Amino acid sequence: MKIIILGVGQVGASLATVLAGETHNSVTVVDTDAAALGRLQDRLDIRTVQGYGAQPSILSEAGAADADVLIAVTSSDETNMLACQVAWTLYRTPTKIARIRATDYHDHPALFDNSAIPVDYMISPERLIKDYIARLIEYPDALQVHDFAGGKLRLIGMRADADGPMVGHPIRYLSELLPDVEVRVAAIFRHDTSLHPDGSTVIEADDEVFFLAPSENIRKVMSVMRRLDRPYKRIMIAGGGNIGGALAKVLESRYQVKLISNNAEKARKLSAELDNTVVLTGSAADSDLLIEENIEDTDVFLALTNDDEDNILAAMLAKRLGARKVMCIVNRSEYVDLIHMGAIDIALSPHNITIGSLIGRLRRGDVVSVHSLRRGAAETMEIIARGDAKTSRVVGRRVDALTLPPGTTIGAILREDAVLIAHHDTQIAADDHVILFLTDKRHVRDIEQLFAVGFGFF
Repeated sequence: MKIIILGVGQVGASLATVLAGETHNSVTVVDTDAAALGRLQDRLDIRTVQGYGAQPSILSEAGAADADVLIAVTSSDETNMLACQVAWTLYRTPTKIARIRATDYHDHPALFDNSAIPVDYMISPERLIKDYIARLIEYPDALQVHDFAGGKLRLIGMRADADGPMVGHPIRYLSELLPDVEVRVAAIFRHDTSLHPDGSTVIEADDEVFFLAPSENIRKVMSVMRRLDRPYKRIMIAGGGNIGGALAKVLESRYQVKLISNNAEKARKLSAELDNTVVLTGSAADSDLLIEENIEDTDVFLALTNDDEDNILAAMLAKRLGARKVMCIVNRSEYVDLIHMGAIDIALSPHNITIGSLIGRLRRGDVVSVHSLRRGAAETMEIIARGDAKTSRVVGRRVDALTLPPGTTIGAILREDAVLIAHHDTQIAADDHVILFLTDKRHVRDIEQLFAVGFGFF
């Protein structure tokens, strides 16, 4: 695909890195910052164009005349929307994606149509990470949580504990512990090495285990991997921006929420908007303030400001002062890697979460959704099986008859309203939604080709 990315910020640069790494893509990045473009071009095989991305001449220079996709992720909602308008009006660009942060625009979806503002897909990193954090809070022991089929099926990543009933036993022992529960262990990571699990694979303490199960059975499966923590009750949020304020609004009806903002005016505004949240003015890195607000009784401390360093320091301080679990937003990928497995329990990467939602819109074939896992090292994909036994290499065939790339597992199948956990003898039918887990992202293209329909189908 020929892809134009407008904006060389965290999201734009990360997206360019992922898409340029897939050999079948041709990527051009546009921004007014020549130095940032130069740094990106030094390490990626991409084209760059300096200029204002919404201008027709700049889009023309970037190759909009024959581009397949325009992704506008500058810091300005209006620039992103205008760029999509110009790309459609002048060049009929087939797919137009825009980063739109203001909730006022999201509240009026009728605006976004090719006859009005031609945006095919809106992304809001703030909304995505707010929803993701809310899911993590629902499952206190989870490292990652991803939904499929509107929440009917969930993928959970968690660390096996030495006291867990499954530790020291092969995966097939799951059927003895949970005879009435369908579950599929999709992957195991041990000391940063991926294992391709089968029934004889023994789960060890500290293994990072990813499994798929119907949502109503998630807690049962988690309980055999480790002794479950008590549910969260008290939550403290550092940061009163778009993410912190929106998250407090979602959580305040079910939890005791405190929010700290270092901006007095913003704190006053949030205090008026929130019903049950205690809003405080001050620094989240102020140990006296944290102690005064009983940080030692806090179940979850969330550092959600726009400053990576402030988030890391505040989260580490909260952990040292007794917070049960700490999470923080970290935009710079090198920081995420540094603090992994350190004092901070979970590092949240907004651009990784955003990219996961975007990639599904860009993959060829009938890819419905893609989620990045383990800081981008692996991913899970939902793809639709099309055709029939004559035109498809998957339809009408058993799972164990498929030639899957190394490190690839079929975890589950969504068939109409039913969720089927995949076994070796499960047969794939036309229009099934197949959930795959890939520990090596280099094989994404192989999966797309495997599920491609032959011309005879048309």
